[in-house]
Amino acid sequence: MSDRLLTINTVDLNNNCPECFSTKGLQLTFKQRFIETAFYKSITQEVNTEMHCTVCNTTIYPARWTDDIERVYDYQMKAFQPKKSSKKYKSLFWILIGAVTILIAAILSVIVYQL
Repeated sequence: MSDRLLTINTVDLNNNCPECFSTKGLQLTFKQRFIETAFYKSITQEVNTEMHCTVCNTTIYPARWTDDIERVYDYQMKAFQPKKSSKKYKSLFWILIGAVTILIAAILSVIVYQL
């Protein structure tokens, strides 16, 4: 089973970085959870965000956010449109379903034939 986060959108912010005070490098990244197993691929509705400054190469955690950053974050969260959640079944799933269906039909035909 593979469980990872896919980057959906990255937004450049004009706010001051709380670490280096630069107004040029602050980025907000939106990521959505992607799950892949032997039977299916799925995109969930779970959205994670990460704020990073490219000038000082620092991850900015919510405890360090200023009021301005929080306002911009709230606005960006409202404007963000995540991908629709979906589940796509792989070939192995359909082969397994077909095999089980044939097995059940064979067992039922043997039972009915013996009656």
